[in-house]
Amino acid sequence: MDKSNVPKKFIVIGAGPAGLTAAYKILTEIPGADVSVFEATDRIGGISTTLFYKGNRIDIGGHRFFSKSKLVNDFWQEMMSLQGSGAKDDILLGTDKTYAVDGPDPEKTDEVMLIRNRISRIFYRRKFFDYPISLKAQTFINMGIFNTVLAGISFLYSSIKKRKENSLEDFYINRFGKHLYGMFFEDYTEKVWGVHPSKLSASWGAQRVKELSISAIIKEALAKIFNPHHKTNQTSLIEQFVYPKMGPGQLWSIVAEKIQSLGGTIHYNTKVIGIDVANAQTKNITVECNGKCETIPCDTLLSTMPVKDLIEAIKNGVSEKAPAPIADAAKELPYRDFITVGLLLKKLKLQNKTKIKTLQNIVPDCWIYIQERDVRIGRLQIFNNWSPYMVADPMNTVWLGLEYFCNEGDEMWNMDDKDFINFAIAELVKINIIDKEDVLDATRVKIQKAYPAYFGSYGEMDSIKTYLDSIGNLYCLGRNGQHKYNNMDHSMLTAMEAVNVIKTGSKDKSSVWNVNTEEEYLEKNNQ
Repeated sequence: MDKSNVPKKFIVIGAGPAGLTAAYKILTEIPGADVSVFEATDRIGGISTTLFYKGNRIDIGGHRFFSKSKLVNDFWQEMMSLQGSGAKDDILLGTDKTYAVDGPDPEKTDEVMLIRNRISRIFYRRKFFDYPISLKAQTFINMGIFNTVLAGISFLYSSIKKRKENSLEDFYINRFGKHLYGMFFEDYTEKVWGVHPSKLSASWGAQRVKELSISAIIKEALAKIFNPHHKTNQTSLIEQFVYPKMGPGQLWSIVAEKIQSLGGTIHYNTKVIGIDVANAQTKNITVECNGKCETIPCDTLLSTMPVKDLIEAIKNGVSEKAPAPIADAAKELPYRDFITVGLLLKKLKLQNKTKIKTLQNIVPDCWIYIQERDVRIGRLQIFNNWSPYMVADPMNTVWLGLEYFCNEGDEMWNMDDKDFINFAIAELVKINIIDKEDVLDATRVKIQKAYPAYFGSYGEMDSIKTYLDSIGNLYCLGRNGQHKYNNMDHSMLTAMEAVNVIKTGSKDKSSVWNVNTEEEYLEKNNQ
């Protein structure tokens, strides 16, 4: 690395996983770097934050800490060590786990990663189905003979006669068959995104579930029959993950503290409203905090803000503007917004019919995909099962997260908190998950631009990306920064790769964008 050619003044927009990873890596790998992070909210972690309500913690969206990347796993381990002895529920239930040698005791310290069992199921027709769909006898019993036969025929047909993948609908049918697609994917996908899967780009499936299919499920099932100790390499089929004792926001708070101890600064409630571009380089940014504006010079700009907001900020700059077609396309990029209701209960109405032991014998799921057509709730988190320390009283209460996908300004978004909470409670009562009289307390949280969507002007994203890449010292990172539905580890890898590109002085940013696009990318980073 030629130190004389490495920029010194770094501006990072956003204090989520990508932004904080970038800031930390710059400070630890580029000598003399001056790093400032500007976060529009008062929170750390972006959507990977942890919110607090009367001693109970809410994990927005649910975040399993699992990655194929050694770089990411090493980063997490550097921040928080793996547990060396049992957590509260491990001790009380006598859970059999392999703990880290000389790892911290979760009962004595907070800075510790817990080993958790991954259990997520589908709730459909008032019954539980494994997620992903398994080949267990109970699956076929729940489906019934008619649906099972049709699913098999449909899958065989789709295996022989492949569709050209012009949409997410095509993507799913090619991997699961039309009948299973209609049962488990079609309505739920529309519930999540607000549009039919035939209107969504197949790119979403390629990024999120590329390795999952009926063929993959059969392969995994056979592998376990012949080798009981077989461990899957497929993210959607993992059976364990690690998790910060106090939720994902705890880890990102630790990263933020390390950034500040290394000399970096993090500015909260500070929104980037303008970016000056001249001669294909960012020169300054304009930020607003408490009604006051300030212009700040930068040598390198790393942005995790939504692409549409980034282009708008460039438009608001005093120098070069984005071309009109690019600005128009970016302005129309679609997003899905998100509402969580934190619901505190005496107990669940659902009975635990599994062999898995839990505190209070509640169902063991981390989250449940609610695919019932007669309610609008999309997912249900059970925070007790993520970590017993997420709940103020895990021995006597159940703490839920009811998740709704919506658009800012629509009926659900505009409903006042009390009415929406009552609406959400009524939905769980309707599908026999809770009794209303068991509700103790509730709160509501709204998150803007939680999920970049793959329809509308998303088809112009390549042109937008080409324009952004033409600005030599601008790097777009993370989920919103690249308008990709990235996992947390993918977002972190975009930051790590950007820092590598900056250190080498390369002008080619393709490797930054290709995280979670090239199928073998994460495996290559493991070598």
